[in-house]
Amino acid sequence: MRRLRFFRIGIQAMSTASAPVEIGRVTLTVRDLPAMTAFYQTALGLHLLSGDAASAQLGAGDRVLLELRGDPAARRSSPREAGLFHTAFLMPSRAALARWLIHAADSHVSLQGASDHHVSEAIYLADPEGNGIEVYADRPRRNWTGPDGALKVTTEALDLNDLARTADGPWSGAPEGTVVGHVHLQVGAVPQAEAFYRDILGLAVMTHYPGAAFYGSGGYHHHIATNVWNSRGAGPRALPATGLTGLEFRADPAEYDAITARTGGPATADPWGTPITLTRKAA
Repeated sequence: MRRLRFFRIGIQAMSTASAPVEIGRVTLTVRDLPAMTAFYQTALGLHLLSGDAASAQLGAGDRVLLELRGDPAARRSSPREAGLFHTAFLMPSRAALARWLIHAADSHVSLQGASDHHVSEAIYLADPEGNGIEVYADRPRRNWTGPDGALKVTTEALDLNDLARTADGPWSGAPEGTVVGHVHLQVGAVPQAEAFYRDILGLAVMTHYPGAAFYGSGGYHHHIATNVWNSRGAGPRALPATGLTGLEFRADPAEYDAITARTGGPATADPWGTPITLTRKAA
């Protein structure tokens, strides 16, 4: 079934990397640190940038995108509670996404779905401990809007064969320029999530969807999404637990100052207790 939602966007919409606020790193608590580290290296091609017996920092180029913290005794999170829906890794090009798709097929990586969102092409999977993952590439921003000038978002079948034909060489790991484009969260109530991500963190509400809201900075289609599809009515999380343990936002100096004035400092938490850290981008 075709599903459409529309919202307005400026002609000079920024990419996620140049938006005033963007996602930095995502931190997960995991029970089997060696196995989870190996998965993100082999399945997604993230590079191990540093690590020890307690944690691993993985990324692309010299940028850390994912931190794994090992805790074999951590409570296993329920799929019905607030927390992570998926971490979305944004490839720098469609050809890079195609290279990864062929790698996933050749390596027998188990995929859960694929969607053409008009603004992007997305492929879905999960890690061995059940944390959702999206790997995607944005379409050119000039093609994001419909005839009425509103940005158009769809959920339709993705033509994987057409995507694969754009591969321009073999997969050799996550290329430099790969970032965490957005993070999709499970929350207990969308209005409560909006009050935090819009009013406290200053992200614009880009669109609503039944049971969900999408928030972006600088005209990007979304850096954060919140939904109640599995978690309606969920209360604060009982940490420590497996899954999302921290979320970093990188902000331009002016945005950093404005947000920290509202939060009282660079460390805060969303209404469900997920720790959030703000870092200042270089001027």
